[in-house]
Amino acid sequence: MNKTQNSGNSETSEQKSGAIYIHIPFCKQACFYCDFHFSTSLKKKDELIQCLVKELELRKSKFDAITVETIYFGGGTPSLLSTEEIQLLIDTVYNNYKVVDNPEITLEANPDDLSTEVILQLAKSPINRLSIGIQSFFEDDLKSMNRAHNKEEALRCLEEATKYFDNITIDLIYGIPNMSLKKWNENLEIALNFGINHISSYALTVEPKTALDTFVKNGSYPPIDEALALEHFNHLVEKTEANGFVHYEISNFGKPNYFSKHNTSYWQGKPYLGIGPSAHSFYENERSWHVANNAKYIQAIQKNELPNTIETLSKEDQFNEYVMTGLRTIWGVSFNRVQAEFGDVFLQHLKKYSDKFIKEDLLVVSDKKEQMSQSKLDTDLKSNMSSQILKTTQKGKFLVDGIASELFMI
Repeated sequence: MNKTQNSGNSETSEQKSGAIYIHIPFCKQACFYCDFHFSTSLKKKDELIQCLVKELELRKSKFDAITVETIYFGGGTPSLLSTEEIQLLIDTVYNNYKVVDNPEITLEANPDDLSTEVILQLAKSPINRLSIGIQSFFEDDLKSMNRAHNKEEALRCLEEATKYFDNITIDLIYGIPNMSLKKWNENLEIALNFGINHISSYALTVEPKTALDTFVKNGSYPPIDEALALEHFNHLVEKTEANGFVHYEISNFGKPNYFSKHNTSYWQGKPYLGIGPSAHSFYENERSWHVANNAKYIQAIQKNELPNTIETLSKEDQFNEYVMTGLRTIWGVSFNRVQAEFGDVFLQHLKKYSDKFIKEDLLVVSDKKEQMSQSKLDTDLKSNMSSQILKTTQKGKFLVDGIASELFMI
């Protein structure tokens, strides 16, 4: 069985670890709700893969002092790549970067791509974590979202994948209009019956300029029901907790030792390289993102140029990001860390503006040291485990983004 030992390679205090994200911008068809960058034409796939290889080589100096502990193939639909193409990209990382002995290597995949043959090939590859876009186990939901797979493919791929991988996460969408609580519970029951150890679950949202946005505006699709989404969310939290999951980030639920190391590195503020069109990168106080256009990306990389925009984060930006990510996770926001990294003005601001949310039972200040459920995951956040941690309550979790934005330093 292809397993990831998340307690993995130990890291000295002098070493810095980071992540590599590789964006595969191709899909068979467009899901109505999706606003990620992708193309339904595969004409430029070979060219683009060669450019991903070249970009990895061009940017290796950026990670001279960084050891890669996670590699993540996202999209788009990375499962449209052959195992040979995936292997080429992994080999390029190994040939140009320092990599820990047992990195977490995740492949996002759609059920219709995961035939028994493909799963067997992936099980023999360095991929040790699958992120499968199930979204729903019901045919009407899948059709309403324009998903490329059907219910049978969803069930079959999990039946096969769980034979060879124990580190599997699935995506599920809640808050779908007219979805009863009974139906939502059935989605969760099916996932749990497969022994899935991690679930990423998101409320259906209407993003601007998506097909779903058009449908809601012209009345051909019901508007989103926030009360229904909240009911689904609360049931999700209760159900996963009762089955041994830790709600470690607002949309992520994992059993101990099955948290996503890659996504956690984002929330911990570790450096990461984003490879491919539209991919974002972060290093120290610098954030950059590539052009969201396959042709322009290819043209630039072929000229040894990076088609990116770079932003230097101010102290206020860094504080705001820490507040946002901290409140979304079980690690919370450490008053000690705010004091040490940003100073007394920021700490007093945070205390002042969080007070009303504390009184409304949406936030709470914990004086207790947190007991982490995943051993090596919090190495860089030891200071964050001291007293005085600002966290969301259960009541505040569903409103966390709005709460965080009111705590920002403008």
